[in-house]
Amino acid sequence: MFLIEHATGPRQRGTRAMSTENYDPYYPDQPVVDQYIQVWAKQPAFGLKPAFIWADDGRRAGTSSYTAVTYSELNAAVQRMALSLLETVSRGDTVLLLASPGLRLIKLIFACQRAGLVAVPIMPPDPSKLGTAAQGAAYGHLLRAVSQTRPSAVVADAGYIDMVMKSPVAVLKCLRWVSVGRLESRASSVASDDELGRTGYKGCGPRDTYLIQYTSGATGAPKPVVVTAGAAAHNVRAARKSYDLHPGSVIASWLPQYHDCGLMFLLLTVVAGATCVLASHAAFVRRPRLWLELVAEFKATCTPVPSFALPLVLKRGRSEHGTRPLELGSLRNLILVNEPIYKSSVDEFVEEFGRAGLDAASISPSYGLAENSTFVSTAWRGTEGKLWSGRLSLPSYKKLLPSARLPSLASAAKEPEIEVVIVDGENGEPVEDGVVGEIWVSSPSNASGYLRHPSASREVFCASLPGRAGISFVRTGDCGLVRGTERYLYVLGRSADVIATNRQRRVHAHYIETAAFDSSPDSLRGGCVAAFAMSPSSVVVVAELQKGRGNAHQSSICDGIRRAAWKEGLRIGSVVLVESGGLPKTTSGKLRRGSAREKLLSGKLPKIFVAHYGEAEGSASTWVRDGEEMEKCGTSWVAGEVGGELAGMVVMASGSASDRLHLQSSL
Repeated sequence: MFLIEHATGPRQRGTRAMSTENYDPYYPDQPVVDQYIQVWAKQPAFGLKPAFIWADDGRRAGTSSYTAVTYSELNAAVQRMALSLLETVSRGDTVLLLASPGLRLIKLIFACQRAGLVAVPIMPPDPSKLGTAAQGAAYGHLLRAVSQTRPSAVVADAGYIDMVMKSPVAVLKCLRWVSVGRLESRASSVASDDELGRTGYKGCGPRDTYLIQYTSGATGAPKPVVVTAGAAAHNVRAARKSYDLHPGSVIASWLPQYHDCGLMFLLLTVVAGATCVLASHAAFVRRPRLWLELVAEFKATCTPVPSFALPLVLKRGRSEHGTRPLELGSLRNLILVNEPIYKSSVDEFVEEFGRAGLDAASISPSYGLAENSTFVSTAWRGTEGKLWSGRLSLPSYKKLLPSARLPSLASAAKEPEIEVVIVDGENGEPVEDGVVGEIWVSSPSNASGYLRHPSASREVFCASLPGRAGISFVRTGDCGLVRGTERYLYVLGRSADVIATNRQRRVHAHYIETAAFDSSPDSLRGGCVAAFAMSPSSVVVVAELQKGRGNAHQSSICDGIRRAAWKEGLRIGSVVLVESGGLPKTTSGKLRRGSAREKLLSGKLPKIFVAHYGEAEGSASTWVRDGEEMEKCGTSWVAGEVGGELAGMVVMASGSASDRLHLQSSL
């Protein structure tokens, strides 16, 4: 097990206690999630009930096939795989999980907990590119995980292991590799059912580390978050209560199983005794309508998606993109898990799929982070939801939906399961409702810290409020505020992504990015626009062009982006159009703005077109394209080859000499 070192010794949670939240007193809460599997497997009504169903989507719509595992089958497979794992590693060892998404990976995740192992789920990088120039960020993340977690074994598919062994990457080849298929096949001969029943539970205890969950890496290098089995159990019980899930619930999810949110819904399924229908995230990206087809076919009552999935489905998942009819009236929770959550995007989605029975009251804007074992809060109203003209009844602030309803100040004496406070980041004092501050979270769900990062752990996980000695808070790094009599929490964005200019303007980058995309939605890729400051006087927008779109009117696209940003109160110095897929993202699809800035500075972005804008409105400038000089008021453009050098020299007649030199050298 891992010990998180703090200069002040072990971190205490004060007297904050876990309460019993289960829906049925005959099935009391279990100390760790894996033990719920054993409880359900022994019940006649649950033993033959599907716990997980895997949808293997075909290339053509309507060709999906399904494989299910019941609670009794899951329990037996987990127990046998756990014993098989312990033939290779010892209790407390770390195991890196690189298996492909599917039922095997689910069994493996729970088997690690039952074996008392520390699981580290990682997105498998393409093995055919290992050791080549095209190996990508996923390869770097794998090496980071190997270095930081020091695994005793790596579990992957047999074919993947073969390709690793044929690669030139020595640091991977020297690891102990175990085939997940071999674990599964050997498990049947490890112990008899009678022997398994007599062994008792010897898996992770509530205080044992069971998971190293990496952060997304949107604002820096992904960090290894240490999660105990007890913290994870508390977290999914709190989520179960908040979303009112129960054995009759059916969850549909395509979220990656190696990410915090995707993993949480596996645990949430088991705690609720529900059924979860799963598909791979690659299948969703290939055919977004698959998600709604699964909801309709299995009458799902709950489904989690990142908020950026809604525009993608609106574009590629409408009725004309499939032949299977949709009936979405079964949904009680459409959980939006990524901030920011724009009301306009949700309204458009509800209007479109309300025709298929989607109830606006099912919209569940939510907030979470790996440092709190994932779940923090939701603004879902449950049975209180009311509709006006079929529209979402939740309020909005600066175009955003809320992600929580906090307890009223009158009921503050009752300690919440997960406490959320808005704090002045400079002095650590709570702020009044209506004032923007940093979001802090305290609960038994709080993770233990960052693995082998004691100073960062102290800074993030050991915050305290005046007069609250012994209670630790997690500093989320997110800006938020509480508004209204119902005390709705609005998550405005990451503090690290705020753009500050020398005009004393502070704007969250996503507002500029959303406005930029809306200026040319037919030419730009949704969710693929990044805004950041190169200096206090220079803000840059980088946008991906759709394949085969916008090439004839690139200057107009740039001008439209500039005007849209100005309406948000920010003057843009440059707009860079890049090829599709050119912006760096996390494995969960979040923009990595800092990485995009670094790539821009190093010349590694695949530029298609660049527009520079001067400080003064109306000042003349010159651009050169194909050897022909033309004038454009206040603007200079540069056309470049994808992946190649910029074509021609820019001569700017607007802005100061230092600005011209800075933009020229940085772009």
